Amino acid sequence: MICNIANIRIIRALAPLLAGLLLATACQPAQSRSASSPTARSGVASASPSASASPSHVFVIVLENASYRSALAQPYISSLASQYAVATNYHDLGNPSLPNYLAMTSGSTWGIRDDSYHQLPASGIGDALTNAGVSWKAYMEGFTGDCFGSPYPYALKHNPFAYYGGQCPANVVPLSALATDLNGNTPQLSWITPGMCNDGHDCGVARADAWLSRVVPQITSSAAWQQNGVLLITWDESSAGDGRVALLVVTPRLRGQISTPMDHFSLLATVTDQLGVARLGQSAQSPSLHEQLQAQTTAPPSG
Repeated sequence: MICNIANIRIIRALAPLLAGLLLATACQPAQSRSASSPTARSGVASASPSASASPSHVFVIVLENASYRSALAQPYISSLASQYAVATNYHDLGNPSLPNYLAMTSGSTWGIRDDSYHQLPASGIGDALTNAGVSWKAYMEGFTGDCFGSPYPYALKHNPFAYYGGQCPANVVPLSALATDLNGNTPQLSWITPGMCNDGHDCGVARADAWLSRVVPQITSSAAWQQNGVLLITWDESSAGDGRVALLVVTPRLRGQISTPMDHFSLLATVTDQLGVARLGQSAQSPSLHEQLQAQTTAPPSG
């Protein structure tokens, strides 16, 4: 009897603790995809399951002078937006071209308001990637080996990598080298700049659309893109004067509209986040698509 009384007393003493433990356990939420997956946030396209935590390759194509509306009116560009993801609230940083290209590659316009040549300190994403041991190339149409003297359709103002340190990096190569690299040793960052006609600057957005229809399938059929890669396509500035341009996010893992407010600093933030190097300049405070691109679950589309 004494033993039974002792046991009862022990049970009574432990009862509140057991009840509290059971209550705490019951109140613990199960892992929620909407909480853990950034793609469930407002303004982000739906994400598909991914087999890898980080893409191995990033491709960037920069085109010229088209408003969001005029770009999305083109047949091939529209098909990409329908099949993949498009940022609907993405903006340039004003006119002319050069400050936008500098912002996309260094996180600063450096106070420049023209398209003239300005030697800047050795910096930018190319320098950051080289120092981190991350491979990269800038593929330029019309480039003949000289950043400062290659003929039309090449344009120095569309090659920001020549401004940092006042030198022509060995990583800048002719666009014709892209096809070979896609079939072999593709760099982790491929920056692609068409010439002054194919980028839409001199020949209009329809010409850029036709050029994309030939080049994008080469990228999306490559092992580099198919193994968790992402292609980002944007325009340096709007032709409508409203600052709104498109950003196409071509990856099997995102689809729909992204309404988050972003600009060219966000593109740089996304690229550096994807490649695992520190953000540069003003991109440090900018929204990035990195978390959405890493999403492991499917969330409902919004935006």
